[in-house]
Amino acid sequence: MTKLTSIAIATAVALLAGCNQGPPTPEKTVQQLMADDVQPTAEVFWDSVQFISDEDGYHEIFPETDADWKKTRDAATRLIELAELLQTPGYAAERGEDWVQISQSLAEVGRLAEQAADSRDAEKVFEVGGTVYSVCSGCHQVYPPADGLPGDIAAEAPPA
Repeated sequence: MTKLTSIAIATAVALLAGCNQGPPTPEKTVQQLMADDVQPTAEVFWDSVQFISDEDGYHEIFPETDADWKKTRDAATRLIELAELLQTPGYAAERGEDWVQISQSLAEVGRLAEQAADSRDAEKVFEVGGTVYSVCSGCHQVYPPADGLPGDIAAEAPPA
């Protein structure tokens, strides 16, 4: 056997061995990812625009500076990244096809959130925030936050 043939065989064996390992195990459980990343990121987006009526009157909160708008847009971008992560085999493998569809919906609404932040339209950010909330709530109806899967750690933190 030539040296080139030996290298080719060793490479093929290594590639085949890698194919049989299955999806990589995520660093966090779904509950941990939701509590540590998705929920706080969504809250940054939601908190960027608020219309509050209380005993002191009516208050409008919205991004005012370039840094405020960047923070809002960065939260939208991070929601897209997290939605894409939720679609990976490590998170989606033992869940239904609806898991991927819901995750795709979160990514789509994240793109709308980016556009709203880019337009610096506070009312649009508020409206898209409601859609983000609807996607999250819809997911929680199908996948209650405390249920999880075997091996998942039920989060003590508020649901995402």
